[in-house]
Amino acid sequence: MPFNPWHLALAPMAVLFALPLVWLGLSSFMSNAEINRFPPALFPSSPHLDGYTYVLRNAEFPVWFGNSCLVAGATVLSNLVLCSLAAYGFARMRFRGAGVVFGLLMATLVVPFQLTMIPTFLLMRQLGLTDSLPALIVPNLVSAFGVFLLRQFFLALPPEFEDAARIDGCTRLGVLIRIVLPLARPALATLAVLTFLTTWNDLTWPLIVISTEHNYTLQLGLTTFTGQHRSQWSAVMAGNVLTTLPVLVAFLVGQRNFVASLTSSGLKG
Repeated sequence: MPFNPWHLALAPMAVLFALPLVWLGLSSFMSNAEINRFPPALFPSSPHLDGYTYVLRNAEFPVWFGNSCLVAGATVLSNLVLCSLAAYGFARMRFRGAGVVFGLLMATLVVPFQLTMIPTFLLMRQLGLTDSLPALIVPNLVSAFGVFLLRQFFLALPPEFEDAARIDGCTRLGVLIRIVLPLARPALATLAVLTFLTTWNDLTWPLIVISTEHNYTLQLGLTTFTGQHRSQWSAVMAGNVLTTLPVLVAFLVGQRNFVASLTSSGLKG
């Protein structure tokens, strides 16, 4: 990659932002005494795996990991399918009130979660889904931001390919599946990564709707390692490292598509 003067400013910033993550990894090999020491230790004096052993021997940790994978996977899949259908409709189909409906949909982006969590909880209770994994999936089946992102990308695609397919007798759905979606892989990858990160890191909603430890997600389960009188900080650090790894992998896999999507959908600054 050719040198750019911006690298002189961005490299120190990258190191600065990476320091907390590096210290998290190092502290996961420390004992509770080292983590609580003041001034804090930067490197473990005698690295050990007590934190990882405590986490992995916890019978519920694999269950929490599986719950998080199930919730995040189902949410990502549903958003890819439903947001694609809605976005293609807004981008290519002309119907009365389309602008008003899309405007109302975009208006929901400015509504904070704190205003909707109580009505959403009451709805989940009426449906009998509280304290279950479906209660974490159903409210997030589709997102307004996902519809907006894919619509912007679809609008940037030349319609000639779709017109040719329609002349050959392909249906609207067939055009979407066979022509549009293969061309929209960067946008789909971006939506998948952002949805995965949001769902995987969510703590507030599981804390509200889940009460049984067996149904905890990873973020909610990690809170059980800290208590009012005693905290297993080495286990907290080790658990956070294991929880962060899928997030890093998802971002590293999708970062190129993420940049390509922003630059081609008119969302760049």
